[in-house]
Parts: sequence; structure tokens; C-alpha cells
Amino acid sequence: MSDRTIVIVGGGQAGGWAAQTLRSDGFDGRVVLIGDEPHRPYERPPLSKAVLAGDAHPDTTYLQKSEAFDALNLDWRPDVSATRIDRAAKRLHLSRGEPIPYDSLILCTGGRARRLGIPGSDLPGIFTLRSIGDAAALGAALVAGKRLLVVGGGWIGLEVAATARKKGLDVIVVEAMDRLCERTVPAEISSYLLRLHTAHGVQVELGAGIEQLAQGPGEDLTATLSDGRELACDVVLFGVGLIANDELAREAGLACEGGVLVDSQCRTSDPDILAAGDVAVWHCDWAARRMRLESWQNAQEQGIAAARAALGTTVNHQPLPWFWSDQYDVNLQIFGVPTPKHQVVVRGDVGSNSFVMFFLEADKVAAALGPNAARDLRFARRLIERRTSVDPQQLANLQVPLSKL
Repeated sequence: MSDRTIVIVGGGQAGGWAAQTLRSDGFDGRVVLIGDEPHRPYERPPLSKAVLAGDAHPDTTYLQKSEAFDALNLDWRPDVSATRIDRAAKRLHLSRGEPIPYDSLILCTGGRARRLGIPGSDLPGIFTLRSIGDAAALGAALVAGKRLLVVGGGWIGLEVAATARKKGLDVIVVEAMDRLCERTVPAEISSYLLRLHTAHGVQVELGAGIEQLAQGPGEDLTATLSDGRELACDVVLFGVGLIANDELAREAGLACEGGVLVDSQCRTSDPDILAAGDVAVWHCDWAARRMRLESWQNAQEQGIAAARAALGTTVNHQPLPWFWSDQYDVNLQIFGVPTPKHQVVVRGDVGSNSFVMFFLEADKVAAALGPNAARDLRFARRLIERRTSVDPQQLANLQVPLSKL
């Protein structure tokens, strides 16, 4: 039996997959898994959809059933926070309990939902959505007939808006930028999302910031917009992004840049410390730049890669970025990283409910996205990963199967 100790900080998806991979790859030493929530590792995507809607129990998000989790034989520390890394002594200090010595340390500390620092942001009835506890609290407040104000027209905000409409709430989305999801998708997709939500009765205010929130009569809240207008609501969700939990790493002197910097082996500036998931910043070859990828796919695959690197296996974490969002009856998927520099080729009608946009670099597909086009996007993924040379006219021609390209 190995006398090595591997400590994982973070009980989310990346941490859970790291722990499972250590065991499945044959490590029989001590594995300490530290989570600051009472829940064992779970997936977050259902929190804004099925769990929030009440269609799924939070337990369904757990990575493993209780018996399988117990079989991993972990030193599991729920409701505990890591407070300090002593790199010289290779010891991790905790919010309670004795410091833990480690041979390898894997940081899967994730991030926390950003809150706007405006007057009234701490009033009752104002929520963020990141954890099972957040979903339970917000879900209880989403009562049919109530008015929900979503601050932020990104993916979380739009998914919650869709779920709230399903539950019978009146919904207003306020986005400070000129279009929805402006940082991640082209204008055509922003327009598609706007049409989708307005068709379902959501009021969308673009180019509008929130100046303050105030308690109105009774339990009402009043939001004052940057143009002076006031909006009355009962519930507010801040969906304005994520802040990487890199404080532990920063205080230990690890290189950070809006998250913990890692190489393709998931190693930080200290070779005995690795990082994975939402907290990790790495050079993505597909995007030709450093990025911190907040996705289900990356949390899982980078957690696996970090565990294998900790065991001495040579890894090269360079997955093609993949993201999806479910809103109403729409499943929108993105492969790769679209940029304004790419040549755009559309397959289908952007005014319809199913089409694909391809993003070409020279004669190769660099990225693809679209709603309700899972089959075409599977073939698009192959074109991207194989770096296949394509004819734009054939891409756009619905009579030419993508499987033939």
C-alpha cells in the first residue's frame, strides 16, 4: 500500500472526479477530500434547470451513489474550509482539525457567484445561484404569480429566467451590455436568444444597468435602472458572473491570473500542487490564449487529468471546449471558441429553431454552435478535432450531409 497522501481541496465536480480517478487508476494511498459544503461531490448544471424547477431532487446531482462514494475509501471532510497552504512543510491548514500533510495537493476550489456592490444588494429576496443551498433558497422564492428580476443576461440568468417562466412567474431580464451573452456568442445567437425569451413572455432590457435596490411596500423590491426607470419585483437574481476562488493559492505565493495558472499537466508554479476546474487558468490551444473555462466538461476532464498527473502519468489537458445550455425546449451547444475574426458560414435558417453556425479559420472549422442541432454538431465536432479542410459552400448546403465532409 502506498504511503503517499494526496489532498483535494474542493468537493465539486472537479474534486469529485479527481478523487474517483485516483482510485480507478489504482492509487491505494490516502486521499483526503475537503469540501466546504455538507454535500458530497455533485454536478451544478441541473441547479438552474431541473432542480430549480422542482423536477429533480438535489440528490440526483451527486456524482456517485452513496455506496459507490463510500467504496472510494476517502478521508472525506465535509463542511470544512482550507485556510492556508504551508508549501515549505507541505501541510494544509483547515478551518477545524489538525493540519494535513500532503505529497500532492489538488486545488479544485471553483468560484463564487459575483454580487453587485450596489445599495440594497443585501436585502431579503435577493439571490445568487451556485450551490445546492442556493437552488433550494431561490426555488422556494419562485412562486407562481411573483415577479422575478434577473440581473445579467448571460447563461445562468437566461436559464433561471426560462425555469421561472415554466413555474409561472413574471420575469424581467436586465443586461448592461447591448445584447444577451455578448461575451460568448455572435450577434445572430444573441438575437435568437432575445426572440426566444420574448416569445415566452420575458421582458428584456438591454444596455441597462442597476443603480440600486430598495425595499418597497410590504415585501416588494424596487430596482432603479441607470436611466432612472424603476422596476417593481418580488425576487431578484444576480447572474453577473463568477469570481475564481484563488485566494488560498495567492496567499501561498502561487502564480495566479484571475484564477490559478496551470500548464497542460494541470501543475501550478509549485510542481507538488495542481489545480483543476473553474479555478484553473490554462493556455487553450484551441483558442490560442489563456482562459478559465467554466463548463461541466472542463470540470470533469481537468479533474481527471490533474489526478493522473499527480500519479505521475503524462497528460496533456487540451480538450476542445464544449458548452451547452437548455432553455425552454431549446438545447444550444457550442464547440470551440468563436471569435469575430472567423469567417462565418450558416447552415440552415437563423430565423428558425434549428441551425448551425460554423466559424472558419482559413479552410478549417475552428468552432461551431447552434440550437437544436445535436446531430449536425456531432459531425461539426469531428471536423474541428480532425482539422478537416472544408468547402464553405458545402457546409452551407443542407443537401450535403456533414458526415460526407
